[in-house]
Amino acid sequence: MAAVDLQQLLARVARFTELKSSSEAFVDTRIPEYNREIYNIIGRGVTEDKRLEPAIADNRDFNLTMMKAEPGKASSQHDHETIECFVALTGRWAITLGENGEDEIILEPFDVFSVPPGVMRGVKNVGTEPACILAILGGTDPGRVRWSPHINEKARALGLTVDADGNLVKLS
Repeated sequence: MAAVDLQQLLARVARFTELKSSSEAFVDTRIPEYNREIYNIIGRGVTEDKRLEPAIADNRDFNLTMMKAEPGKASSQHDHETIECFVALTGRWAITLGENGEDEIILEPFDVFSVPPGVMRGVKNVGTEPACILAILGGTDPGRVRWSPHINEKARALGLTVDADGNLVKLS
């Protein structure tokens, strides 16, 4: 059994009150219905705002992100190269499925849903209060987000795009 160095282990604690968030973590966040706060807890995941550093950098095998949204706010339809697992922490959340969100699964606090790679999904706060949901992405490098094509068009019209490395770029 390896010796435990408490100071090293304390660097692996993410305190919610100390987390930094981004309201422009993804290309869709300037579109009003997709305004939300993103917190990178373990690893950067698929976040497109390279300024949003994770609280815990060591993300071997998975990434952990939290989303906080007002009622009616959401993430737009997208997919990933790896599994994405959602855990509702507070409120009620609709996981919308399909390119246009034609199907949905409702999650209540502590419900868990695992979305397979390549399935278009969105996440929407369908409760009456601000709420939080965790997203866990598989893999040390979970790849990049693939957005529904109409989202990229709307984002460009609002001055945002993503470069070849998956980083958010503000257009002039």
